[in-house]
Amino acid sequence: MTVPPAEHATALPGQTPPPGCPAHAATGPGGAARLYGPAAETDPMGLYEELRATHGPVAPVLLDGDVRAWLVLGYLENRDVASRPTQFSRDPRVWHGWKSGEIDAATSPLVPMIGWRPDCVCADGEEHQRLRGAVTAGLGMFDHRGVRRHITRFSHQVIDTFCEKGEAELVGQFTEHVPMLTLTHLLGMSDEDGPRLVHAARDLFKATETSLASNAYILESLERLVVAKRAHPGHDIASALMAHPAQLTDEEVQHHLRLILLAGYETTANLMSNVLRMVVTDPRFRGSLAGGQMTLPEAVEQVLWDEPPLMVCPGRWANADTTLGGQEIKAGDMLLLGLAAGNVDTAIRPDPATPVHHNRAHLSFSAGTHECPGQDIGRIIADTGIDILLTRLPDIALSVPEESLSWRSSTWARNLTALPVTFASRFPQAFDAPAPLPAPPVQSTGTPSAPPWQVAAPGTARVPEQRASWLTRVKRLLRRG
Repeated sequence: MTVPPAEHATALPGQTPPPGCPAHAATGPGGAARLYGPAAETDPMGLYEELRATHGPVAPVLLDGDVRAWLVLGYLENRDVASRPTQFSRDPRVWHGWKSGEIDAATSPLVPMIGWRPDCVCADGEEHQRLRGAVTAGLGMFDHRGVRRHITRFSHQVIDTFCEKGEAELVGQFTEHVPMLTLTHLLGMSDEDGPRLVHAARDLFKATETSLASNAYILESLERLVVAKRAHPGHDIASALMAHPAQLTDEEVQHHLRLILLAGYETTANLMSNVLRMVVTDPRFRGSLAGGQMTLPEAVEQVLWDEPPLMVCPGRWANADTTLGGQEIKAGDMLLLGLAAGNVDTAIRPDPATPVHHNRAHLSFSAGTHECPGQDIGRIIADTGIDILLTRLPDIALSVPEESLSWRSSTWARNLTALPVTFASRFPQAFDAPAPLPAPPVQSTGTPSAPPWQVAAPGTARVPEQRASWLTRVKRLLRRG
């Protein structure tokens, strides 16, 4: 990969940031912008527009550790890359960075996101078709009405933990829990796995120093699930993957469960948070929704255009030298799909204020042969969970000034940190939980170093058995608050 020469720049007069501004301070070798660090985390959308003004639809960027990559900013260019698997491979082993020593595969927090795994995301051609066929079959085995019943039940249970107080923090108490409860149930896991998986999934996407440990914890949890389901299959995705004619190995089943869990959880939790923020902060949005001018599914699509739950999608790797968006891409170069940047490209959205809630042509679930196969389940979780919340608490209102809301950003995603609200106190409805699934076997020894969220307090002994259910522990935490 080479940094584009000056003649590739397309900045308009006055659009290039002046020397000394944060944009220049956040550049690395060759003048490429860093997609990590304070500047990128403060205003990622602003950074994308600065890159677009300077470089056009494809810009050179640096990932954690100053690892070089190309960020695809243009809508059409994103679709082009996603739709040409022979030119832009999904197999990260094509990347020249592994051989050049640009990354330490043993320690880099990027590895859980860009490293090779035996799953359909890292495969092309016939191997991709074989693996993806098993995934789509597993996801398609559930009747959508049945899935909605589970989401409805879980949503009521979570709301019951805070509805009497008349106040709640919806990110930590609702949007982070409903998707994980649903996904762990569909995968065939016990609900006791949920709390730690929530923290591990968030930690992995933040690309912190504990991301590798979080990734290892998730894989170990899923390995135990595979062992359990080999012995006792059930009506769940794990069992469906094992029974599929594609004859996935245990390792392939484990990594596809990881893929479904991480991709489904992170995107759906962020989507729900973003939709609810719009509901409680934008009078036009709330009025439109309540007045029947915009249905909840349409509101979800509008947010998918404006605030995609995954802002940057890793990755593609060039199989040969080519040209993209005026840039010279070399064989082995890494490309990142800029989903958020592509969604606001003026080439397809001249006026960002124009409603697009009837249009599903956004990039939020990627495109091409690798377009997210679980997007319908994600939409169902968001639609159903939010509908239950607004039905139970129709007077919900933001309890802090809108300008005090804050976000936590990483290279890949931007998460609302908290959404405090108030409402009239209501009694719980005491919805019964679905019948519990068989618990996975007791964890074997040899666990990796624990990240901060997994370490017990000094002097506190862990009790490996007879643990309280997730909902019971959530209720206890809320009572302490």
